[in-house]
Amino acid sequence: MNIPMATVGLSLILALGAAAPAAAAGRSGARSLLAQANTGAVVHGHGTAFRGPRGAAGMHGRRTVADGQGNAATASAGAWRGPHGGAAARSGETGHSADGSWQHQSGFAARDAAGDSISSHGSASGDGQGHASFTRQTDANGSRGSYAGSTTGASGQGLTHTTQLTGANGQSYDGETSISRSGITHTGSCSNAAGQAVSCP
Repeated sequence: MNIPMATVGLSLILALGAAAPAAAAGRSGARSLLAQANTGAVVHGHGTAFRGPRGAAGMHGRRTVADGQGNAATASAGAWRGPHGGAAARSGETGHSADGSWQHQSGFAARDAAGDSISSHGSASGDGQGHASFTRQTDANGSRGSYAGSTTGASGQGLTHTTQLTGANGQSYDGETSISRSGITHTGSCSNAAGQAVSCP
C-alpha cells in the first residue's frame, strides 16, 4: 500500500488555509495527532502563522501520515512576505514504502522588491536496493543577468551539471561538467551579444 502524496499535500493546504484567519495579528499555531491503536496508523500535523509590522507575514505547516505497515509520507510548505516587498515560498514531500523504496521532491521560489528572483525544484528516488537517482533545476533572473543550472545523477552513473549564464550586456556562457568513475570532464563556450563565439575569460 502506498500513501498518495497528493492526498498529503492537499490536506496540508487545507490545514494552512484554516489557520490563515488566525494570523491577523501576532503569532498563532495549531497541532493535531491522531493514532489508531488497532492498526498502528498515525496522522500528525501542525501549522503556524504570523503577521508582523509593515506587512510582514508568514505561514508554515507539516503533515505526516503512516499506516503502521511501513508506509509513510510527509509534506510541508511555507510562505513568507517581507516588510519591503520581498516574498518566498517552499514546499517538499517525502514518501517511504514498506519495500524500502522512497521518493522526495521539493522546491522553493523567492523574489525581492526590485523583481530579482530565484527558483529551484528537484526530486530524488531510490528502490531500497542501493540504487538512487536525482535531478534539480535552478533558475535566477535579475538586473545583472540570468542563470540556469541543472544537475542530474544516478547510482553507478555519476552526475552531470549544466550551466547557462547570460549577462546584462547580452554575453553568455554555456558549460557542462560530468563526474564519473572514469574522471571529470568539462566543456564550455562563450558568445557575445550578437551570438558570435568568443574566447571565455
